Amino acid sequence: MVRLRRNRYAHHGIEPKVADAARVGGRLTCLSLLQVLGIFVLQADELHIQVSRNGSRLGVAQSSPQRVHWVERMEHEFLHATSLRAAVGHSVRCQTPRASVATLDSLVHHRLITVEELASLFEELPARFRTLLQLVDASSASGPETFVRLMLRAMGVRFETQVRIEGAGYVDFVVDGWLIIECDSKEFHEGWAKQKQDRGRDLAAARLGYVTIRPLATDILHHTDTVQQAVREVLAVMGPKFTTGARSQLRKTPPKPPVRPRIWGAARAVPEL
Repeated sequence: MVRLRRNRYAHHGIEPKVADAARVGGRLTCLSLLQVLGIFVLQADELHIQVSRNGSRLGVAQSSPQRVHWVERMEHEFLHATSLRAAVGHSVRCQTPRASVATLDSLVHHRLITVEELASLFEELPARFRTLLQLVDASSASGPETFVRLMLRAMGVRFETQVRIEGAGYVDFVVDGWLIIECDSKEFHEGWAKQKQDRGRDLAAARLGYVTIRPLATDILHHTDTVQQAVREVLAVMGPKFTTGARSQLRKTPPKPPVRPRIWGAARAVPEL
């Protein structure tokens, strides 16, 4: 056993962030708790801790700077971590709109919370956050996919998500019926074996008349404007070749319904992301 603070002890194998929250005298919450649960958060350099407003003699976290979320009354459900509902509510306030949508997508995709539960939670948040709920899409399997989806919506182009292509399997996005966008990250695309698989899928798609681009996840997340401009230029330069004349065989049918439920907001209701 290790002593965390007065009357607080834990086994040596305790999650370090939970231990740090206990040392401070609060509960792990917000982005820190969601990270522990495997949910996507764009950036969490601080340790997010919930503390009662009448809390005193707070300690100091050992792992990173701490950010305190003060509350009038502490929950009694858990001792050293808040409920998932409380952590999600805090996370919406602590992130940019685009990053918040990516976190909400991840929560719904991993089935840790339902759209109905999110709707109930957003009733307790300030009205300015409620338009984010209209952008939640459970089909997004990663944060970069959410960022690309919001980027394409802002561009006003026609696109489909999680499209199955013969010989290539499912691809992240198909834009205007011919441009495939795959969101590559180190986690899922590292190693020569995976690269060979990706190249084989790209070749199979090319044989059917598709063009594939693979922006890096780090550029998607941290240099979104640069990626957006690159996509604009690809569509402007190559689009006319793929949508007229001899290349008109490419499918131009309306998008099929998604495999998983999604919520699309009207364009005029989308916040500036």
